[in-house]
Amino acid sequence: MGLAVCVFCASSTRIDPVHVEFAERVGRELARRGHTLVSGGGRISSMGAVARGARAGGARTIGVIPEALRHVEVSDEDSDELVITPDMRSRKGEMDRRSDAFLVLPGGIGTLEELFEIWTSRTLGMHDKPLVVLDPLGVYDPLRELAENLTELGFARPKVFDAIGWTADLDEALDLLERSRPRIDATPEDFTEAQP
Repeated sequence: MGLAVCVFCASSTRIDPVHVEFAERVGRELARRGHTLVSGGGRISSMGAVARGARAGGARTIGVIPEALRHVEVSDEDSDELVITPDMRSRKGEMDRRSDAFLVLPGGIGTLEELFEIWTSRTLGMHDKPLVVLDPLGVYDPLRELAENLTELGFARPKVFDAIGWTADLDEALDLLERSRPRIDATPEDFTEAQP
C-alpha cells in the first residue's frame, strides 16, 4: 500500500533548472512506487515539477495552497484535488493531516520553516511520520553542520538526529520513508526524548 508523501520544495523561479528537473524525477519515482503526492499546490518551480512528474507516472496528486498565494505561486489546477486554505498555518496543518511521510528537497525559507516544524514535532513525539531530507547537491550541508554544532553545544539533544534521515540519493530517500512507516499503535514513549 502506497504512502501519501508530502514533498516540501522550492517555489522560486530563480533557482537553477537542475533542481526543477530533479523534482520532476522525484515525482515520477513516487508514482512508480505507488505513492500519492501531497504538495504546496503551486504549479511553478520545483513544486510544480514534482506534481507534473507524479501525474505523468500515474500518481494521485493533492495540492494545498492558501487563497493569498493562488496567483503568486500559480495554483496547480491539474491536481486531482486542490485544497484552498485561508492562510499559511492552515495550509501546513492540512498538508500534515493528509500525509504519511515527509520528503524535503532544496528550497527557501518557507521550505526551511516546514522542515523545522515537522522535525521539531517528531522529535517531541507529537507524530512518528518519517522525515527525510533529499539533498543531491549539498544545498543543506551548512544546515546539517549547524544542527550538529547546536547538538555539540548542548542546545539540541543528540537524539534529534534519530527523527530525520539525510541523503543525496533518491532511491535511498524513498527506501527510508517506506521502511519507517508510522505505526498505528505508537505511544509517546516510542519517540525520542521529550525535548529537541
